[in-house]
Amino acid sequence: MFISSAFAQTAPAAGGDMQSTLMSMLPLALMFVVLYFVMIRPQMKKQKEHAAMIAALAKGDEVITGGGLLGKVSKMGDTFIGLEVSPGVDIQVQRSAVIQVLPKGSIK
Repeated sequence: MFISSAFAQTAPAAGGDMQSTLMSMLPLALMFVVLYFVMIRPQMKKQKEHAAMIAALAKGDEVITGGGLLGKVSKMGDTFIGLEVSPGVDIQVQRSAVIQVLPKGSIK
């Protein structure tokens, strides 16, 4: 009376197991694709643009550094640049510290 009948269950077919595995991996693959297009690809593009800007630096360019210094490029080196922050005051900063090149005449 209180015991319900037990029903036998059949084992899933061998081909169905492979299909369910692929279907369970699909959301993970889709998440990776979305992550690539939303985060990884734009970051790589930004890094390439920054590297091109650093490579194109020339004497006389007006720049802003990562520390907030504003100046004009006075000397060029492989890893360092001379930055004139005021008349007669030159400092050395790493090329990679430059975050933006300003239009000519921005610094007065």
